[in-house]
Amino acid sequence: MSNPNNVSMNVKHDLEFIDGHALNIPTLKVLNANGEIYPGAVEPNMSQDTALHLYRTMRFIRALDERMQAAQRQGRVSFYMQCLGEEAAITASAAALDKNDMIMAQYREQAALRYRGFTLDQFMNQMFSNELDPAKGRQMPIHYGSKELNYMTISSPLATQIPQATGYAYGQKIKHVDKDTNTLSSQIDNITLCYFGEGAASEGDFHAGLNMAAVLKAPVIFFARNNGYAISTPAEEQFAGDGIASRGVGYGIKTIRVDGTDALAVYAATQKAREMCTMTGEPILIESIAYRVGAHSTSDDPSGYRSKQEEADNSETCPIKRFESWLLKKEWLDLEAENKLDEQVREQVLEALKVAEKVAKPELMDLITDVYDTPIPALTKQFDELESHIKQHPHAYPTTSGRLK
Repeated sequence: MSNPNNVSMNVKHDLEFIDGHALNIPTLKVLNANGEIYPGAVEPNMSQDTALHLYRTMRFIRALDERMQAAQRQGRVSFYMQCLGEEAAITASAAALDKNDMIMAQYREQAALRYRGFTLDQFMNQMFSNELDPAKGRQMPIHYGSKELNYMTISSPLATQIPQATGYAYGQKIKHVDKDTNTLSSQIDNITLCYFGEGAASEGDFHAGLNMAAVLKAPVIFFARNNGYAISTPAEEQFAGDGIASRGVGYGIKTIRVDGTDALAVYAATQKAREMCTMTGEPILIESIAYRVGAHSTSDDPSGYRSKQEEADNSETCPIKRFESWLLKKEWLDLEAENKLDEQVREQVLEALKVAEKVAKPELMDLITDVYDTPIPALTKQFDELESHIKQHPHAYPTTSGRLK
């Protein structure tokens, strides 16, 4: 008997509805709070070099976040978002990828970009939107992008990167598909990883992107950061089902939930997910559970929607300290040397900030270059009007003037 509906045909005769919690999805944990491997857990194959690079990246991001949060409060940058509490989720997942895999991020994943080699100066130039900013000052602070590091430029609207990731991943797969049999002719060399928060998973693009990936079998890892809040909206007011993982199962996507404060669990899950993507060409959903310790952004005051006690209860397990404890037990870490290195990093961050904020702003004409080979009349007209406005209020627009050639 054919099955045109594409649903399971298990038969039962008692009238019973299934609720969203019937799946009872478990959470993968490898490291306990003391940095010890849980009984029965399998320690992933991670080299000492990778482990130390991962650890130093997390510490760098913590130092950067603290300094730039303070810089925003001082009025030196307009906006910032911290990765506080989610350093392991982002850094360990990036560490499990190939450097040529595409990353499409939301806006709290600066650790993934740092892991791949984004420099301190590049971070600063982007946040100050100066003339050395690769994006030519067109983006808000922390909206990074790097073609060289295969990190798609961030967009503020939520979830737009999810269907884009599906399409990009499908493109990565097509060159490995035999046109006659429509099956993989070789292992896929590179895949796409897409980060987003549980709030973004409430957007229509999430559902469109996952369904498209499941149907087309696109080699994309959907990495959902469930940190408890979509700005001020708690998860319990966002959805009634079993987190985001249950949705992956619902779309027919292989899914796993991990402890996002456990770097080894995240690394192991992402490493295996990547292997499955390259072998089968199919999508994977990873849901990371890690509390957002800080505010949503510098524009947010979390005291208006959550208590200090809740924050204290959920910030006791530091992902950096947990991983550090494991490194010490492996005798891979000289903590005294790392602390000295951390002091140097903090000094370098402050110095880079002082330099970047003094660099001139991009030329005004950079606003409309790279859109068309030759700016069209409508853009030229808008540019003329903007320049006229700026001339009337020069102190409000500290930009370098530059006429169209």
